[in-house]
Amino acid sequence: MKIHPFCSGDTCECQGSDQTQPEKRSECQGGTVSVLQAERRNMSDTHTIDEGLYSRQLYVLGHEAMTKMAHSDVLISGMRGLGVEIAKNVALGGVRSVVIHDDQNAEWQDLSSQFFLKEGDIGKNRALASQMHLSELNNYVHVLTQSGELSEDLLSKFDVVVLTNSSLDEQLRIGSFCHSNNIKFIVADTKGLIGQLFCDFGEEFIVYDSDGEQPISAMVLNITKGSPGIVTCLDEHSHGFQNGDYVTFSEVKGMTELNQCSPMEIKVLDRYSFSICDTSSFSDIGTGGYVTEVKMPKKYSFKPLEEALKEPNIIPSDFGKIERHQCLHIAFQALHQFVKENGRLPGPRNETDARKLFTIAKAINADALVPVEMDDSFHEDLFSKVAYMAVGDLIPMNAVIGGIAAQEVMKACTGKFTPLRQWLYFDALECLPLETNDILNEETCAPRGCRYDGQIAVFGADFQKKLGKQKYFLVGAGAIGCELLKNFAMIGLATKEDGGCITVTDMDSIERSNLNRQFLFRDRDVSKPKSDTAAIAAKQMNPHIHIVSHQNRVGEETEHIYNDEFFTELDGVANALDNVEARMYMDGRCVFYGKPLLESGTLGTKGNTQVILPFLTESYGTNRDPTDMGFPMCTLKHFPNAIEHTLQWARDEFEGLFKQPAVCVEQYLRDNNFKERILQQSDLQTLNTLETIYNTLVTDRPTYWADCVRWARNHFQILYQNNIRQLLHNFPPDHVTSSGVQFWSGPKRCPKPLDFDANNILHLDYIVTTAKLFAETYGIQWDTDRASIINILSEVKVSKFTPRSGVKIHVDDKEMQDDAESVDEDRLQELKTKLSDASVFQGIHMHPIDFEKDDDTNYHMGFITAASNLRAENYSIPPADRHKSKLIAGKIIPAIATTTAVVSGLVCLHLYNIVQGQKTIKRFRNGFINLAIPFFAFSEPLAAKSNLYHDIEWTVWDSFKVQGRKPNGDEMTLQEFLDHFKREHKLDVSIVTHGNALLLAPFWVEEKQRQHLTQRMTELVRSVTKNEIPSHVKVLKFEIDCSTDDADMGRPPVHYWIS
Repeated sequence: MKIHPFCSGDTCECQGSDQTQPEKRSECQGGTVSVLQAERRNMSDTHTIDEGLYSRQLYVLGHEAMTKMAHSDVLISGMRGLGVEIAKNVALGGVRSVVIHDDQNAEWQDLSSQFFLKEGDIGKNRALASQMHLSELNNYVHVLTQSGELSEDLLSKFDVVVLTNSSLDEQLRIGSFCHSNNIKFIVADTKGLIGQLFCDFGEEFIVYDSDGEQPISAMVLNITKGSPGIVTCLDEHSHGFQNGDYVTFSEVKGMTELNQCSPMEIKVLDRYSFSICDTSSFSDIGTGGYVTEVKMPKKYSFKPLEEALKEPNIIPSDFGKIERHQCLHIAFQALHQFVKENGRLPGPRNETDARKLFTIAKAINADALVPVEMDDSFHEDLFSKVAYMAVGDLIPMNAVIGGIAAQEVMKACTGKFTPLRQWLYFDALECLPLETNDILNEETCAPRGCRYDGQIAVFGADFQKKLGKQKYFLVGAGAIGCELLKNFAMIGLATKEDGGCITVTDMDSIERSNLNRQFLFRDRDVSKPKSDTAAIAAKQMNPHIHIVSHQNRVGEETEHIYNDEFFTELDGVANALDNVEARMYMDGRCVFYGKPLLESGTLGTKGNTQVILPFLTESYGTNRDPTDMGFPMCTLKHFPNAIEHTLQWARDEFEGLFKQPAVCVEQYLRDNNFKERILQQSDLQTLNTLETIYNTLVTDRPTYWADCVRWARNHFQILYQNNIRQLLHNFPPDHVTSSGVQFWSGPKRCPKPLDFDANNILHLDYIVTTAKLFAETYGIQWDTDRASIINILSEVKVSKFTPRSGVKIHVDDKEMQDDAESVDEDRLQELKTKLSDASVFQGIHMHPIDFEKDDDTNYHMGFITAASNLRAENYSIPPADRHKSKLIAGKIIPAIATTTAVVSGLVCLHLYNIVQGQKTIKRFRNGFINLAIPFFAFSEPLAAKSNLYHDIEWTVWDSFKVQGRKPNGDEMTLQEFLDHFKREHKLDVSIVTHGNALLLAPFWVEEKQRQHLTQRMTELVRSVTKNEIPSHVKVLKFEIDCSTDDADMGRPPVHYWIS
C-alpha cells in the first residue's frame, strides 16, 4: 500500500491517488507529517491532466499551471465557514493535497455558513466532520485532517499555508516562519460584514503570466528604418499593445532580421503604431507580417506580516470606500487585541464593548506610522458597527473573501496571474438597516441556539423571519446556481416553517465537465437533472429550506407554468444563466411583473453582478453589449488569416455535411408541406436546398463503409487541393489589383494546395473522422481501423482537376451579396423535376448529427480539429491543438470555481438589501471583478431612464393598465380602447400593435379600419395573429403610438387585463 505523506506511522488508511489515477479514499484521521518529500519524489514529473473534468478551468489556467497545482500541497487552518469555502475552491481547483486543520468543535453559530456541517455535527471536531464532504469534491485531491499545534516541522512540508479564524500572535509566528522558508502564506478573516485578506509570497515570487489573457497579435503594415524603428499596424483595429509590452515578429518581408529577434520592449505611440529598437542597420524597410505579444516573467517581493502590518499596502476593493480600508486595517488589529484582553469578541450590539474597541483602535492608530484621523463621529460610528457585528458569520462574506483567497492560493502554487500585494479589505456595511437602533439591539441580536445565530448577530431575529418567508425563482442550476443555492440554504431563505419557497429550474443534465465548478454535484450524479440534484444537495445542507425543482426552459413555451399567478407571488428572481437570450427574457418578465432581479455572470477570472430594482434602476435589457457580428463570409470561404477563421469554417463544414443535408432529406421525405415551403423561398435558396437533397440521396449516397471512405478522400481533394488551385488560378501569387497593390498582402494570406498523404497523421485523421460521421448520417456501420482504411484509400481514383477560367470568386461580402440573385434556371427546373416524387426514395432514413464538443468518443472534435488544421496549413496559419480548437469551435466559456464563489456572495449581499426593503439606489453596489489582476470595481446601479408624455414622467417599469372587461361583463372593442386613452390620458392613439401584429394603422383604408374598430380586443388579436390566446394568459401587452406632436417620445406599454 502506498504510504500517504500525511498519515502517521508506517501504514496508512488513506486511499489517495495522484492526478493520473483517481480513486475513492476512506477517512484519514490525520497525524504528523513524515514522508512528504518521499511522496514528491515518487510522483511523476509529468501529469496527464484530466481534460474531461477540468475542461473549463483549463481554459483559465492552462496545462502548465494545472500541472504545477497537481504538485502542490496546501494547509488550511480553521474550518469555520470561511475556511471550508477556501478548502472547497482549492480542492475543486486540483492541488495534490489539502490538509484541513482545526482544534475546535462545531457550534450552532458555525451552521450559519459552514455548509458541510450538519446539526448532528454539533460538538464534533470541525475538520473531521468536514473531511468526507471535501474529499468527495475531487477524486484527484488528497483531503486530510490535522489537529494540535501548527509546528514548524509540520508547516515546512507545505507549499502554501492559509490561516483563518486565528489570533494575530499565531499569524505573526507562522507568517515569520513561512517568509523565512519560502512558504507562501495567506491570512483570511471575516467579521460580520467586513473581510480581510493578506498575502506574503516571499522575497522573490515569479509571475509567468500576469493576466491570463491571450497574447495580442496584430498585422504589420510597415516598419521604418531608424532609431527607434516605428511599426505601423493595419488600421482595421487598434493594435491593443501597452507601453512596456514585449513582442516578437514573424513573416516580415524586407526587414527579415526582425523575424529572428528575441522579445523586444515597445513604446506605444498611438492606436496603430509603436516604436521598437534601433532598426537603422537592418537590411530594408519592413512590410507585412505579424507582431505578437510575449508574456515575460515578472518578479515580485513581499513584506512579512510584521512589517506589512506597520506599512500596509492596501489594494482597493471599492474605490468609493478607500478611506474606510485603512480604518478596517486598524479595526482588525483592535479586534485581535480585544480578544486577547477579554477572551472573546465584542458582543452583538453591546455598547460597552463597542466603546472598548474604539478605545483600543485609537491606541493602535496612535502608534501607526501613518495614523488615520479618528476623532470624529464618522469613525466612532464605523468602529461601533465593527464591534456590533464582530461575532457575525455570514455566508455571502465568506464566499467573497474565500473565493478571492482560494484564487491567491492558486497563484501561489502556479505563478499564474498577478498576486494580491498585500492587503485587501472588503465591506458591505451598506447592507445594515438604516435605522438600526429601532430594529437591532442586544436582545434582538442575541444567540438563539439555532443554525442562524451567526446571521442573527448582524441582522436580528426579525430579519431571519423575513428571509424565511421569501418566495424566489432561481433560473439555472449550473455553477452560479449551485453557489446561490448553497448561500440560500445557509442564510435560511425560504424555509418551510415560515411559508417560503425557492423554485429552481434547469433543463440540463449533469455532465462530468460540470463537476469541477458546480460543487453540489458528484460523480454519482452524472446524467441526473441538475435542478433536482442541486435541490437535494441544498436541502441536505439545511433541511429547513423549501425548494421545488423543475426541468423547464424559461420562455414563451413555459408561460403556462410560470404564469401570472406564479410571478405575482414571487418576491424576486435570481438569474444563473449562461446566455443572453434567456437573460433578456427573464428581464422582460421581471419588468412586466415589477419584480427585483439579481443578475450575474462570469468569464474565467472575471465576474459581474447587477441588481435590477423595480421603479429604481435600469433593466438588464436597457444597455446590451453589441451583438457579435461574426466573421465576413469571404474571409471564411477564401481568405482566412487566423485560426479562429479556420475553426469557424470547420464548424460550418460540420453543419453542412453532417446535419443540414440529413435534416433537409428527412423533411423532404416525411413532411408533405416541405416542398411547398421551399418553393416559396427565393430561387437561389430553393436551388441550394434541392441541390443538397439531390446530392445526399443520389450523387453522394453511399452503400457500404468503403464508399464513405472514398467520399471522404474525394472531399479532401476538393477542399484542400482543387479549390485552392482554382483560387490561385484566379489570383496568382504575384497578382496586382487595379490600384497597383499586391493582392496577396495585408490580411490576405497566399494559400498553397495540399497533396494527400495517407502516412500523414493529420490527413488520415481527417479521412477517419469524416468517413465515420458521413456513414453515421446514413446509418451505415463504420470501421475506423486505420490499416483497413489505408487499404481502401490505396484503391481510390481521384479525378484529375484543371482550374477553369471564368469562375467567379468573390473578394468581399458586398460582391457576394450583389451576385446573390444569379440562379441557374435550367438546373433549378431539372432538380424540381427529378425530386418531384419523394416516394422513389422510400425506405431511406437519414440521421442528422448535432455537434457535441464534450464527448471525446463521438469524433466531432476530431473532425473539427483536423479540418481546421488542414485549412490552416493551406494558408500557413499556425495550427491549434484539440484543446484550443475545442475552446474556439465549441464557444466554451472559461470558468473557475473561485470567480463563481465571489460572484454568488456579492449577489446575496444584494439579496440582504432587497429583503430588508431598501428603496435607495445608494444602498446597492453593482460589481465587476477580475481575480487575475486582481481588480475590483463597484458602483451604484444606474437609475431607470425617465421619459415624458404630456409632462408625465415614466420609465421602463411603468405601463398603462387597462381593465378589458366593462362593468356589464362585456369586453371593450378597439374603438372603446381608443376612447379610453382619449378620455383617461388625453392621447389620440393611431397605431396599436401586439408583438409583431399590427392591429391598427392610420394608413389603412377606411373599410379595414372600421372592421378592426368594431372587434373585441381579444377577438382582434386572434384574427390578426391567427392564434388562440392560451388559457393561462390573463394580461395582453400592447404598444401604442399617437398622432401628436410629441409622438416620437414614445409611450409606456399597455397591460390589458382580459379577466
